[in-house]
Amino acid sequence: MYSRIIKYPDNKSFFLFGPRGTGKTTWVKQVFPNAVYLDLLESRLFNDLLSDPQRLENFIPDNFKDWIIIDEVQKIPELLNEVHRLIEKNKYKFILTGSSARKLRRKGPNLLAGRALNYSMHPLTAAELGKDFNLNHSLMFGNLPSVYVESNPGDYLESYIKTYLQEEIQQEGLTRNLGVFSRFLEAASFSQGSVLNISQVSRECAVERKTVENYFTILEDLLLAYRVPVFTKRAKRRLVLHPKFYFFDVGVYRTLRPMGPLDTPEEAGGISFESLFFQELVAMNDYLGLGYKIYYWKTSNNIEVDFVLYGDRGLKIFEVKRKGKIPGSDLRGLKAFLNDYPSAKAYLIYGGERQMSDGSINILPLEYAIKNLEVIL
Repeated sequence: MYSRIIKYPDNKSFFLFGPRGTGKTTWVKQVFPNAVYLDLLESRLFNDLLSDPQRLENFIPDNFKDWIIIDEVQKIPELLNEVHRLIEKNKYKFILTGSSARKLRRKGPNLLAGRALNYSMHPLTAAELGKDFNLNHSLMFGNLPSVYVESNPGDYLESYIKTYLQEEIQQEGLTRNLGVFSRFLEAASFSQGSVLNISQVSRECAVERKTVENYFTILEDLLLAYRVPVFTKRAKRRLVLHPKFYFFDVGVYRTLRPMGPLDTPEEAGGISFESLFFQELVAMNDYLGLGYKIYYWKTSNNIEVDFVLYGDRGLKIFEVKRKGKIPGSDLRGLKAFLNDYPSAKAYLIYGGERQMSDGSINILPLEYAIKNLEVIL
């Protein structure tokens, strides 16, 4: 069990959302060993609480002062009303884990009206893996906890995606045609790290555009993917308007993406480089409570910066390249952005081994950068 760096409140209920397999259940059991633990994946408990959510109080000892964990709370959204009542009546402290907020928001759009904070759990970070972190392993298989302990991480990822399709998509009734959705996932994998063109994905998987748009929303609701918006603050140039797309984990992306005879390992490898850095950015921003909004920047004439972080802590920009050597042309986007926003701190993350600089641009190896993100951010 790796030590997670997620911070949590001492005396306030909270939601803990994250995709399946990121370690939510393991973490809550380890950190809160004296809690009342209710797993809604247990059939008998699920049926009891589904038929009468008010039975929840029967599972809590009298005068109980410790935490109450409800695992996979999205299975019974009606429980939120009862949780709300018990927080008000008895001042109970709940930890509510889930792999989707989709159904919960339908029942209670404000998720307990501020009576519970929202936290996220992500794939493991380099900081959490510590000495076990292996850059090449992470670029190939991602950072879900199990891929660092399974003897065959590739087989685990194949099973993970199949299970997710069957349990999250089919059982939750999010789509009637699992085969079509599976075809969509494969088509979506070619959009990883790219400006999202929904019409093109629609053509590639032979599904109506409106359906594809809904499928992308499902991926976000299930915390499986992100759409990164373009940075338009005080824009001085014409910019593209569509978001970029990323699956939440490199290993999941690479498992979904088919490799044909015309595909080169460098093509998928370059996107993996960028994707791994992105998932580290997302996780550390959440865990450390830094409050950055994450964007990208791309002009209408294709001058681009991969990631723009904007918040109270300032403006930071990152370009990610797999290359071991950096030609001057790879700095073009960063320099253009700095020309428009000279206060930004700029970083080029690359596949070499030396730390360098070019004017005000810091050039850092990928492994060094993600191991030192807390300092960089």
